[in-house]
Amino acid sequence: MNETALNLVAIAIFTMTLSTLLSPLLHISPAIPALATFSILGLATLDSFQWQGKFGSIALDWFARFSPEYRDRVLRHEAGHFLTAQQLEIPVVGYTLSAWETFRQGQSGQGGVQFDTQELEAELKQGKLSAQLVERYCTVWMSGIAAEQIAYGTSQGGNDDRQKFRETLTKLGIPASELPQRERLSILRAKELLQNHQSAYEALVEALREKQSIEQCYSAIQSAK
Repeated sequence: MNETALNLVAIAIFTMTLSTLLSPLLHISPAIPALATFSILGLATLDSFQWQGKFGSIALDWFARFSPEYRDRVLRHEAGHFLTAQQLEIPVVGYTLSAWETFRQGQSGQGGVQFDTQELEAELKQGKLSAQLVERYCTVWMSGIAAEQIAYGTSQGGNDDRQKFRETLTKLGIPASELPQRERLSILRAKELLQNHQSAYEALVEALREKQSIEQCYSAIQSAK
């Protein structure tokens, strides 16, 4: 079961526990919270196996977006990806800032910046990925986490980024014991890049906040230099 489904299960358990405690005080029939919990658990199971977590991602994202900090974290996380890709000459082909936007575009996942990965995929198929290209993409994947850590001291997002990072290095035969160290180095490289282009980064955050086009976002970066 994926992480989103597990979150829904956790919500169901919390709902069941809370409603059990409150139902005598509110004169609610025990059947109501039981039915609600059963429904949530059923949706979580169906979502995990039939819809690849899309429903749960949209639902959890909708609840989370009532938090101003969450919305700002998303903007800063994705701006980190966008600016790092731009600086490392990896083309950005699109972005979304919510699971709902991603769903409407027919994509999977919770949203984010989409890159042109043709060069990476071509070299992966040939089995001779250059060290320079690996470093560029690893830095871009870890840059969302780096951006959150700069702004908040910790990161909450980035599970999909870590998965891409680890899957790619594993395909290249990198031992699992080396992955944590490589991840930390990629985060440090991303932090340095973002901090060296702070003005451009802040301009990009505002451009994403206004949901400007890719071209407008690039212009915002150039204008802030």
